[in-house]
Amino acid sequence: MSELEQLSEVCVRLGATRAQAETMAAQLLKRAAQLAAERGSTREVELARLLQIVVQGRAGEVAVGFAPRAKE
Repeated sequence: MSELEQLSEVCVRLGATRAQAETMAAQLLKRAAQLAAERGSTREVELARLLQIVVQGRAGEVAVGFAPRAKE
């Protein structure tokens, strides 16, 4: 099973439809590569961070750095 297929399966288990999961998985992999290049990190570390954000969001939690801004 490819990395994309494995990640798609994780997204399905989190509640996405198969089509949504495939799109999400591809976007997560692409963004992880971008962040790794920007931060001088590894793709795996960035993918783990992104997955943590996804899981927290699915649980209704706000990830650190994503707190809503106060209204003016």
